[in-house]
Amino acid sequence: MNIQFHKPYSESCDQNRDPILEVIKPLLTEKISVLEIGSGTGQHAVYFAQKMPHLIWQTSDQKTYHEGIKLWLDDTDLDNTPPPISLNVSTNTWPNQSYDAIFSANAVHIMAWYNVVDFFKNAPKLVNKGGLFILYGPFNYNQQYTSESNARFDIWLKQRDPHSAIRDFEALDELAQKAGMTLQSDHALPANNRILVWEKT
Repeated sequence: MNIQFHKPYSESCDQNRDPILEVIKPLLTEKISVLEIGSGTGQHAVYFAQKMPHLIWQTSDQKTYHEGIKLWLDDTDLDNTPPPISLNVSTNTWPNQSYDAIFSANAVHIMAWYNVVDFFKNAPKLVNKGGLFILYGPFNYNQQYTSESNARFDIWLKQRDPHSAIRDFEALDELAQKAGMTLQSDHALPANNRILVWEKT
């Protein structure tokens, strides 16, 4: 019996891809390679790779997500999206390669805090000097929610997994600074999300 795999689909990816692209496209104009950490369905990867064909967009995630990512990559058949690499921020060996930028969307609030610490400790090592570390998602500031919807979302996250939570910007920035990254910009996006951009100094 042949088992047919269906492409995974996230409605939020379709909703947020254009606002994200508007911010990251100017940042990546002179970059060549991007490592996406936590590629999930693969939708962001194929969309951004189509819109920025000068980039090599390298997807990565835990092995269980690779089948879905490959379906998206195969359907679009782009020249700048190599096969996904297996990556768990706390257990896997990180790629023996450097990139001009690292991009991650809606990942750090899913991870446990120790995973976030490992992420910020290891990911910047792969960024070339002058390269960027770009995070998209909801963040708290001064340990305060930026909206009632984010507060509700945080409750939902913790009910689903007590290790998940919306992270505090200040705590993330401290981890980034320890890893040799300097905050370059902080962009407000729709639905109370933001893009944080650090530069490798």
